Amino acid sequence: MSNEETSHKILKERYVPTAEFYSQIIDSLQDYSIFTVDTELNINSWNSGATKIFQYETDEMVGRPFETIFTEEDRKANIPKDEIDKALKSGRSVDIRWHLCKDGTTFYADGLVFPLKNDKDEVIGYVKILRDITIRKRTEDAIKKYTKELEELNTHKEGILAILSHDLRSPLAGIIAGAEYLKKNFDTVKPEVAKELLEELHKASVNELNMLDYLVEWARIKYAADAFTPTKIELTHYVQRVFEMLKETASVKTINLHHEIEENTTVFADEKMLLSIIQNIVSNAIKHSNDGGHVRVTAKESDDKIIIEIKDTGIGMSKEIQDKLFAPQVSSLSKAREDNKGAGIGLLLVKGFLERNGGEIWVESEEGQGSSFYFTLPINKPTEKKAPVLPQV
Repeated sequence: MSNEETSHKILKERYVPTAEFYSQIIDSLQDYSIFTVDTELNINSWNSGATKIFQYETDEMVGRPFETIFTEEDRKANIPKDEIDKALKSGRSVDIRWHLCKDGTTFYADGLVFPLKNDKDEVIGYVKILRDITIRKRTEDAIKKYTKELEELNTHKEGILAILSHDLRSPLAGIIAGAEYLKKNFDTVKPEVAKELLEELHKASVNELNMLDYLVEWARIKYAADAFTPTKIELTHYVQRVFEMLKETASVKTINLHHEIEENTTVFADEKMLLSIIQNIVSNAIKHSNDGGHVRVTAKESDDKIIIEIKDTGIGMSKEIQDKLFAPQVSSLSKAREDNKGAGIGLLLVKGFLERNGGEIWVESEEGQGSSFYFTLPINKPTEKKAPVLPQV
């Protein structure tokens, strides 16, 4: 053997990487989980990065099924097998999903699976490489949440502008015109006409003030976080309080107010908001009910929430009005509701209160047959969502 061949052999023996060398490199990649799976889809190698990310030691994972690292939901959806099948078909399988740690927490990861083949091009197993991108996921979610909040803020702004331009400006113009007429014709206008006009001006002014109060309260709840203090509340107490406050209004139209709510029925909500919710809906029911009618409040438990129904025997609403009832543009309501524009603003306030308390609202109605307003509130303090659980970083 020549000196050149001898030198080449020595260099090859010294510097050509061995399997052990590659294994050491793979094991040193602490930020990447790298492991192999045999053709039976059982894990047969596990690097230190996988231990760091998944919390399982190597001897705990070798021999365990590939699906161990997947969430229960993904296992039921057969995701582990789908990844392998895609890797066989396309040469690789790329995925971004939640994975499961030893302690039951989850993390968000992007991963790659590709088949391992021998020198005869036979598949002898698979390699799975993934990295934890939970922080990136959190950042992206925070950006999405912020974007959504900006969009909602813009929607609220447009709604308020629409209300100010239509439902406040128009009546105010009428008040000014009426006052101006009285001013110019004070000496000649008949007393009964003047009295009637003054009554209309007073009514319109009160409605304007009520609407401004609604807007101020709506804005306060939308943007003042310190105004929210939910607690356990007995529902019947607040329904009775509302009935007491509105009994004179109801008596003018001889409307009967009653409830069929069992004692000790409780909800978890902010007290002031709950009172405003019930008061707004019952007040609207009275105003839009026919003389001699009735307003009934009932409640029933459904899973972890209470569904409250406030039913009236009033004028009812068309499907078109129902579809637009909780939209910010109150001016789109029909003429049947124009005599009390504050009701529309009040429903926006109610919707905002319910959303803040983890509830929702909807209506069922038929023209001439009355309306039923339904809203939900949680029975107990809502718990944080358990899945996915983000690890501490």
